[in-house]
Amino acid sequence: MTAADPERQAEAECDVARDLFVNRGQPRAAISHALKAMDLNQDNAEAAHLTALIYLYFCATSSVDCHLDKAEKYARLAVKNRDGFREAQNTLGVVLVHQGRYDDAISVLKPLTQDIQYATPENAWGNLGWAFLLKGEADRAIETLRQAVALQPEFCVGQYRLGLAYEKKADFKSARDFYSRALETDRPECKGLQDAYAARARVSARIGAADDARSDLERCRQLGSDTPAGRECAALAAKLR
Repeated sequence: MTAADPERQAEAECDVARDLFVNRGQPRAAISHALKAMDLNQDNAEAAHLTALIYLYFCATSSVDCHLDKAEKYARLAVKNRDGFREAQNTLGVVLVHQGRYDDAISVLKPLTQDIQYATPENAWGNLGWAFLLKGEADRAIETLRQAVALQPEFCVGQYRLGLAYEKKADFKSARDFYSRALETDRPECKGLQDAYAARARVSARIGAADDARSDLERCRQLGSDTPAGRECAALAAKLR
């Protein structure tokens, strides 16, 4: 075998992992191949980033399977292994937000918002705004998230987070408007943003629009009852009966 064989094998394992994760929806099988790719070549930035993304996925779907320390490890490795790996830098920022390390996340994400070579700057602006929001700085979150949606009006997660920021300031009308914008974008995935249905129902109930709240709660229920948003919707629906 030649010295290059492990590198080629690592690339092949990374390709298999990506196909399993992205195309087939099999994250458990994917992580096995991604980790094998890393064992074969620790310098493979693509494999490191993919491994971080899969660990982040586990954290979004199961507290039992969540290993943010591993997600951080591989995101940092991806950034280290390739200069200018902006997508991995954004992923690292997301991991740090999930860890509650908001100042660290801000220091990672803020330079990315000013990087003219980053193809999707709305993601960095959106995650930076999310960090400010969770840190308790609603005004800075609003300013930052408005930058995100100005760059990409179809960025429904950014619209949703703007709704959260305005709700935190008790501006329920503005919050409801931004939740509606999140749900009314043309992207198919935005139509299933369950958290936005739950949030819009919540603020509708606060301003006395009970019928609108019930409609959103029904749609929320249809999207799933075993999620945190689904349980919130069930609890609110019981109060509105």
